[in-house]
Order: sequence, then structure tokens, then C-alpha cells
Amino acid sequence: MLMTLDNVLTREELAEAREMIAHSQWASGLATAGTQAAAVKDNQQLPEDAPFLPALRRMVLAALNRQPLFFSAALPLKILAPFFNRYGETGNRYGQHTDGAMRLTPDGAGYVRADVSATLFLSEPEEYDGGILAVQDTFATHNIKLKAGSIVVYPSSSIHEVTPVTRGARIGCFMFMQSMVRDAEKRRVLFDLDLAIQQLRQQVGEAAPVVSLTGTYHNLLRRWADT
Repeated sequence: MLMTLDNVLTREELAEAREMIAHSQWASGLATAGTQAAAVKDNQQLPEDAPFLPALRRMVLAALNRQPLFFSAALPLKILAPFFNRYGETGNRYGQHTDGAMRLTPDGAGYVRADVSATLFLSEPEEYDGGILAVQDTFATHNIKLKAGSIVVYPSSSIHEVTPVTRGARIGCFMFMQSMVRDAEKRRVLFDLDLAIQQLRQQVGEAAPVVSLTGTYHNLLRRWADT
């Protein structure tokens, strides 16, 4: 399942994040690339010792905590500390790849299984040419270029790429999550059911069918979730 959310960051947060990034030094993006990805990855990334990186990570995680739709779609058990990258006008790109299943935490203390990936856009679409995130699913390839402060969430198992940037710079935040529900199709069923319940609740309140469907949702989550 692929989902986008606008205005994950407020205008004030976005301005603050961009200011911190403007005063940061970039390093090679190969630091987080596996064997397959390294062959097709050409971008830059904030290194782990970047002074503003802890504050940027706290800002993004706090913003995600304000998004109930994000929680409903990803059902995150663990979120790997977010990373920040840059694709410049020299043709930086990230060719077709699938995200590695196991991601080492930045402190080296353990691993997070990558079930769900997400990209939070920090540059406005008109600030750069190219830089489209193209995500394949069963039915089509989805070309994504969102306004700054918006996020796209998609299965880590998807084949995807970032097309070459030919003007300006595309700056973003990317992250990997281990979901309580490992199977993408089951997550989609739970998400669709949750949305339907919320819509019914707005229309009819806590009527008996809404209570029953809510129970069904949680019973499925009990059956499918691991914690």
C-alpha cells in the first residue's frame, strides 16, 4: 500500500529544518547502502556526527506522532532513526532497488526489520527538476514528487528509484519501520477497515455496528500483530 500525507511538518518546523540543514555538511550517501543499492546510489547524506542531526530526528519523529493516519497505515513497532539526504544538480540519482530487509541502528546496538519505508520531502517541487520517486506495485509505477512537509509511505519490498536531478537540489528525509503487522496485505486490510470505521463513526456515532466493527478490527490486530 502506498499512501501520502500533506503538512506532516508545520511551516515553522519546515523552515527550522531547512535552516539547520543549510548549515550542515553533506557526506556520501553510500553509508546506508547495501551491496545491491551501492551500485546504483549516487547522492549525499547527513553523517551521524552532523551537529543538527539529533534535533532533526526529534522533530520528524514528533511530527509523525501527530499523524493518526500514519500510525494506521504503518502500525510501527520500531522506527529507525530518520536519515536526511540530498540529490544535487550533477545528476544525482538512486537507480532501481529494493530496501534491505534488516537495517542496523545508527548506534550499532541492533537491527530493525524494514517492512515500511517513507520519504518526507523537504524541498518544494519547483526548486528542482527530476528527482521523482518512482515506486512500483502490482498494478503500476507511481511517480511521486510532493510539496515540502509531505510524506509518502510504501512497502519496503517495493522496487523503487529516484530519477536524476538535473536542476536545483532535492532534499528529503527517509526512514524505515518495522511494523507490528509484517504482511503488507494484512496491513492494507486493517488500514481500509480502520478508515471505514472512522467514517461510520462520524456519520452515525457509536452505533452498535460501529462498536462491532471496531471489535473486529482489534481482533484482527490481535491475531496478526507481533510486539
